[in-house]
Amino acid sequence: MADIGIPQHLIDLERTAWAEQQAGALTLESATAVQAAYREHAAITGGVSRLELEMATKRRVRHPAPEQPEA
Repeated sequence: MADIGIPQHLIDLERTAWAEQQAGALTLESATAVQAAYREHAAITGGVSRLELEMATKRRVRHPAPEQPEA
C-alpha cells in the first residue's frame, strides 16, 4: 500500500477514540467526530478512499512502527 498522508488531527482523533475503546468508554461524540473527519478528508483529497484512510490511520495508531535508534 502506498504511503498515505495522514493529517495530525486525524491521528489525534483516532488516538482519543482508541483510548476510549480500550477503556470500554468509547463515546458517541468521539466515534462520530473521527468518522466525520475521515469522510471529510477523503472527500477533499479525492485521491484515497475513506476506508483506505481509516485503515492506514488505525494501523499507525494501533500498531506504531518501532522507533529507530539514531546512528
